[in-house]
Amino acid sequence: MKKILLLILLPILSFTQNCAPTLIATDTCMYGYARTWVEWQPLDSGCTIANIHRGTPYNTYTWSWGNQNQTDYSFYNNYSPGDPFASSEGFWMVLEMADGTFTDTIYASDFTCISGCMDPSYDNYNPLANIPDVCLAIPPPQDDCVDTTKTSITIEFVPDTYAGETSMRILNQDDSTLFFLPQGYFYNIGTGNTYTQTICVPIDDTVRFMIYDSYGDGICGSCFGGVDGYALITDECGDTIYSLTPGDNLNFGNGDTSDIFVMKDCSWIPVVGCPNPAYLEFNPAADIDNPALCVTPRVVGCMDSTMFDFNPMANTPLMEDTCDYTLELTDGGGDGWLGAYVMVNQLGNSYGPYTNVSSFVETINLELKSNHPVTIRAYSQTSSDATIDQIGFRLINPEGTIIASGGTNPWSDRIMLFPDNYIALPNCPTICSPYVYGCMDASAYNYNDTANTSDGSCYYEPGCTDPQFLEYYTQGFIADYNNGDCQIEAIWGCTDSTAFNYDTLANIDNGGCIAIIYGCMQPLAFNYDPNANMDDGSCVPFVYGCTDPTMFNFDASANTDDGSCIPYVFGCTDSTMFNYNPLANSDNNSCIPYIYGCTDPSMLNYNPEANTEDFSCISYMYGCMDSTALNYDPLANTDNGSCIEIVMGCMDPNAYNYESIANVNDTLSCLYDAGCVTGPGVPYWLNDPCYAWVIDVDAYCCENEWDNICQLTYDYCQGTWVGSIPKRISKLVAVTDLLGRPAKITKNKLLIFIYDDGTTEKKLIK
Repeated sequence: MKKILLLILLPILSFTQNCAPTLIATDTCMYGYARTWVEWQPLDSGCTIANIHRGTPYNTYTWSWGNQNQTDYSFYNNYSPGDPFASSEGFWMVLEMADGTFTDTIYASDFTCISGCMDPSYDNYNPLANIPDVCLAIPPPQDDCVDTTKTSITIEFVPDTYAGETSMRILNQDDSTLFFLPQGYFYNIGTGNTYTQTICVPIDDTVRFMIYDSYGDGICGSCFGGVDGYALITDECGDTIYSLTPGDNLNFGNGDTSDIFVMKDCSWIPVVGCPNPAYLEFNPAADIDNPALCVTPRVVGCMDSTMFDFNPMANTPLMEDTCDYTLELTDGGGDGWLGAYVMVNQLGNSYGPYTNVSSFVETINLELKSNHPVTIRAYSQTSSDATIDQIGFRLINPEGTIIASGGTNPWSDRIMLFPDNYIALPNCPTICSPYVYGCMDASAYNYNDTANTSDGSCYYEPGCTDPQFLEYYTQGFIADYNNGDCQIEAIWGCTDSTAFNYDTLANIDNGGCIAIIYGCMQPLAFNYDPNANMDDGSCVPFVYGCTDPTMFNFDASANTDDGSCIPYVFGCTDSTMFNYNPLANSDNNSCIPYIYGCTDPSMLNYNPEANTEDFSCISYMYGCMDSTALNYDPLANTDNGSCIEIVMGCMDPNAYNYESIANVNDTLSCLYDAGCVTGPGVPYWLNDPCYAWVIDVDAYCCENEWDNICQLTYDYCQGTWVGSIPKRISKLVAVTDLLGRPAKITKNKLLIFIYDDGTTEKKLIK
C-alpha cells in the first residue's frame, strides 16, 4: 500500500501577503499511490509562484505543477511501502510568490492508502478505505420472487474487452438505488463471459436501468480493436426494459439510460368493468373497458329539493372540485419509520414520499380532486432499529371519514409494497345553495350580493317622493323611497322672466309660459297677426295683383292675389314658321321653318327632313333598268334585280347550230343542210347564197355530183357576184317583245321584228 502525505498548514512565519494565496491540502489515493494535491487561490489573477522552499531529511519527494496560474499542485514520493525513504517525517515547504510574499509553512504527515467499498449503502462498506474497491450489490442476488407483491428483473450482460470500465445501476420511482454494480466489478467476469442476475421489484413500481463507461466509449470494444459487449434487461413477462445488442450503436459515451418502466404482475387477471367515472357504474379497479357496463350517465347537481339550485335530474351530488384531505402517518413506538414511506397518486400527479420522522403521529394536507380515483402505495424498509408492525397510515376526508388505511403488517423484505394498492374515490363536501331572498339588481340602492331569489324589495333612488313639494322636482330623479327630503311647497306658474305671463311667486314652471310675440295687431291690415300680443308698428295695407312668381303676369309689388294670374304658355310666336303657336305668350326659341318635299315614306323621293308636302312624290316602279338586258323596262325607276342578259343565237331546233340557251332568235345564223348528194365541202348550207344559186341554175351539182364546173360556178359567185346577187325582198310577218310575246309597235320600247324569210330585227322606235 502506498503511503500518502498529509499536508498540515501551520502559520509559523509572518509576511506581508499581498499575493499570498489560501492553501488547501487534499489527500487522495485514487491513482494507486500516495499523492497530495495542493490547491491555492491567489488574491490576484496575476500572481504566480516564484520559488518553493522545502526541507526534509530525505529529499525524495517530487513537486510538480502546470501553469503557475493554475490552482492544482501536488507532491508525492514514488517509493514502495517499507522503503526507509518513504517516511515523510520532517517534510515542510513554503511557497514564495512573485511579489515577494510567502505562504504559511506546510507540514506533511504519514497515512496509508486502504482499498475497499466506500459507499455506505452497501454491506461491504469500509469506513477506513480511501481507494475505491468493488461494492457488493444490495439487495443480495435473488433467483426467484416468491412474494406475490413482487416481480423480477433479469440482467444478462456480456462485458467488452475493457470490462473494468463498466458499471450499472437500477433506480426505482423515487430514484433510490435497487441494484448497483460498481466500476471494476466485471474484471472478475472477464471479456466474452455472460453475467446473469435476477432481482425482485415491487409490482407497479417504476424503474430505470442505467449503464456507465468511465472511458466514454460505451461497450464498443471493437472501437479500439477489441470485442463488443452485450446487454439485455427484461421483466418477468419477457418485455424488454433495456437492450444493447449486435447491430445497435454500442458507443453510448459515458452513460446511457432506459425509459421509465412500470413493473407488471404477469399473473394478473384483468377486471372487466366500467372505468369511466362519467357513469354511475364506474369501477376504479377495472382494467378492461366494457362499454356495455357503462349504462347510467352521471348527472352532477344539487340533490336537496329544499335548496335553491336543486336539480331533479341529478343522480350524483354536486361536490367541490378540490378539497383538503389529511394523510395521517402513525408510529406506535414514536421512533419514526426509519426509511418506510407512503406515495399518493391521482391523475398522473404524485405526492410524496411521506415518512413519519420522529413522532407518534404525523399529518400531511393533500389537495385532491373529487370523483377521481386516488392510489396509495406504502413501502417499508427493514431496519434493526424499527418495529414494522408499529407503523400505518390513514387517508381522511374533510368530514373526518377514513376512506383508506393500512399498516401494522409483518413486512419481511427490505423493500416491499404493502399487500395491496389502496384505491379510494375522494368525495369533497357537497355543494347546495339555500334560498337567499333580497334585491338582486346590482344597480339598486339596496342590492344584496348574497341573494339568489328576488323578493321585489329593490329601490334605486331614495329622496322626496311627494309631488306637492319642490324637492320632488328639483332632485333630478324620481325617488322610489322617501327619506324625508320633502321641505318646500311647490308653487306652479311661469318662471321665465322674459315671458309675457311671467309669475314672480312661482318656483316650479308649469310649462304655460307665453312668449312675447311682436307683430301687426290691426285686423284690417294686410299683415295682421292674430297671435301677436305686442304691436310692433309693422302693419301694411292690401295691394292686389298676381302674386304667383311662376305666372306670366306676376306683380312683385302685390301682396294680395286677385285671381288675375296668367300662366306661361311657351312656344313659337313667329307666324311665318312651320310650328307657330297662336296661343303662346312666351317664345321658347323652338320655331321651325317650312321645308317642302315628299313626306310620304313609301315614295321613291321621300324627304325625311321635309315638314310640308309639295305633291312631288314619285311611286316606286320596279323592273330591269339595264338597257342592254333582254327585259329592259324604260319606265322602271327601281331596279329589282330581274334583268335577263340577251343571248343571240339560232333558236330553230332543226338547224345545225341550234342554241338551247339563246333567248333571241338570230335566223340569219341558222345553218341548214342542202340535202345534196355531193358537194365540195361538208356540208354546203342551204342558206349559202352562192351555193343556193349554183344548185338552182345547175341541178346536176346537187342531184349528181359536185364537179369542177359546179365548183368554178360557185367560185365565180364568190369572187364576182357576192355583192350584186339579187336578194329576195322580205315581208314582216310578226312583232314580239324581248320575251317572244306578241306585241304592238310602240315608241320607246325594244321590240323584235320577224320576216317571212326567217330573218329578225331588234328595233327601238323613238
